[in-house]
Amino acid sequence: MCRLLAYKGPAIALEEVIIKPAHSLLEQSHHASEAKIAVQGDGFGIAWYDGPRGPGLYRDVLPAWSDGNLPSLCRMIRSDLFLAHVRASTGGETSRLNCHPFQHGRWSFMHNGQIPDIAQVQRSLEARLPDELYHARRGTTDSELVFLLMLAHGLETSPGPAITATLSLLRATCRWGQGKSAARLTCVLSDGNTIYAFRCSSDGRAPTLYSQRSADRTVRLASEPLDGQTANWHPVAEDVLLTITGKDMSIEDMALPA
Repeated sequence: MCRLLAYKGPAIALEEVIIKPAHSLLEQSHHASEAKIAVQGDGFGIAWYDGPRGPGLYRDVLPAWSDGNLPSLCRMIRSDLFLAHVRASTGGETSRLNCHPFQHGRWSFMHNGQIPDIAQVQRSLEARLPDELYHARRGTTDSELVFLLMLAHGLETSPGPAITATLSLLRATCRWGQGKSAARLTCVLSDGNTIYAFRCSSDGRAPTLYSQRSADRTVRLASEPLDGQTANWHPVAEDVLLTITGKDMSIEDMALPA
């Protein structure tokens, strides 16, 4: 399983969240405490926003702890909204194109989990993509395909319905946990203004996600509490959509079919 985080608030150096905390994402990349394995060494990535254009993107196949450029970049880059991810692959080769976050236009997307039966229906799912999105696919992961399906369902204009429609399609098309492995998704995505996050699964065991909101309404999301103190964070429940926009954070049921 992977580890991820997201930040929205006053512009800060990325190192304040990715590098410096006691249980930072960098620390989690080789000492995760709430994942199946402690080491997340199959690459990493960061997407950060600065102005009206799409996100800056830095991804590599190196383990996060062994990339000598990462601390320097995180010290120099400042942003009021960014996503970061360290990867432990459950499918798809270890390549830069398969590292999260994925990006299309202003949108960035990252996923922790697995959809074990998606390979059997991949061609039928790809057929649902318009040509533009079909040709936009660069890697081989189920995660990128899920992201493109959300875009095909209208993510740019109606994010909530697009996410729900995509999850409903996966439940109807894939075996959704009826095989040997459960389907589990914890996803975070953004258009540079708003962050969306959700957890869902076929067995009630989606990968963890916690939120923390400061007095100044700064919001942090993370697979594991960045300070190592669970009491300071709120676990995000399954089957709800967390929306962080401006200084507001809302939670609503996704009303997914059984």
